Amino acid sequence: MLEKIFKLKQNKTTVRTEIVAGIITFLTMSYILVVNPNILGTTGMDKAALFTATALATVLGTLFMAFIPNLPVAQAPGMGLNSFFAFSVVIGLGYSWQMALTAVFIQGIVFVLLTLCNIRELIVKSIPNTIKNAIPVGIGLFIAFIGLQNAGLIVKNENTMVALGDISNHHVWVASLGLVLTAILYHRKVHGSFLIGIAAATIFAVILGLVRFPEGSPIALPPDISPIFVQFEWTNILSLDMLIVVFTFLFVNLFDTVGTLLGVASKIGITDENGNFPQLKRALFADALGTTFGATLGTSTVTSYVESASGVAVGGRTGLTALSTAAMFALALFFAPLFLMVPVSATAPALILVGLFMITSVVKINFNDMTEALPAFLTIVMMPLAFSIAQGIVFGMLSFVFLKALSGRVKQVSATMWVIFVLFIIKIALDAASVF
Repeated sequence: MLEKIFKLKQNKTTVRTEIVAGIITFLTMSYILVVNPNILGTTGMDKAALFTATALATVLGTLFMAFIPNLPVAQAPGMGLNSFFAFSVVIGLGYSWQMALTAVFIQGIVFVLLTLCNIRELIVKSIPNTIKNAIPVGIGLFIAFIGLQNAGLIVKNENTMVALGDISNHHVWVASLGLVLTAILYHRKVHGSFLIGIAAATIFAVILGLVRFPEGSPIALPPDISPIFVQFEWTNILSLDMLIVVFTFLFVNLFDTVGTLLGVASKIGITDENGNFPQLKRALFADALGTTFGATLGTSTVTSYVESASGVAVGGRTGLTALSTAAMFALALFFAPLFLMVPVSATAPALILVGLFMITSVVKINFNDMTEALPAFLTIVMMPLAFSIAQGIVFGMLSFVFLKALSGRVKQVSATMWVIFVLFIIKIALDAASVF
């Protein structure tokens, strides 16, 4: 049956290899079970319910990848997208988390339609490369900034806005230990380095008296998901703010997913000379379904995880690897007490290191051309400084269109960019009019 479904011989792999690869993928990305509830929990959402939603959304999204495109790719609520959900939409713009979930759900439906119509790839091609390369850098700095705050290394300051935290704070010690240990393990290519770092930091926090081990058995039924299940809010769906929020979710997830899928596919060796592979459309469809069902369960955008490459590196080639990963996340559902005891300072190193991994595309930006460099720079710096991924994209795109148009390079601005430019100008005009 497994041979018929996953075509193991055709892909030159075995059941044992695929299962081991799936377990390794789980170990490298299981930190999301701790990090996602901590991030989304800042919005007022129930953290215990978020744990269940995160695990279930990961299981569903990964199963979609296993059976629709037959790829060894796992899906889970995306890092960066969960930060945009919590810190930009809810805390920054002041919307309810129910409204943010609605935006994620709408994004999933739109992605399903765009994928069926083959439009997603066309959108990717119409956005300038300098913005594409700048977005992950800005998100990386934004995520790292949040991690440094959670660690207590960066704190508020009335005079300078931010300052170095109290080094004697025990949470700083916990985060520092986790950061150094995780970095060393990752350098030594230890599978599960993030999970081991979080576990070690949590044990250190217990020793310091910051947290306690859960009373009773660490094995329990999954927490009730009802506080966040199908909690949609439809009152603002026709507003321009909702349009911009949905667009930002779409935009960030679009490039994150396509980049991850192409990267993992190239490691498998199934891409052609143009970087495409036969299952791309089906993989994008699975991704869209993951986001739609994830929002229904009560979590932020579900996307393909680059950590899937760790399973591919040890021989994972088919959807059986993803099925194995999904089974591990389903098992983790029954260990909620252990995952929920982890303090934010123990998860801070994961945020900092994910931020590090995301800034590598900065080397692709052409800093010798001001019409390319300034939009990229504004995209990057406005995300952490304005504490908003959306504002970074707005400043980057507006400056790109202005600079290209005023420097006589209007032909370099695509029709899609002009549409986006007009929408952003309308939003700014309406915000300015509301002041008066």
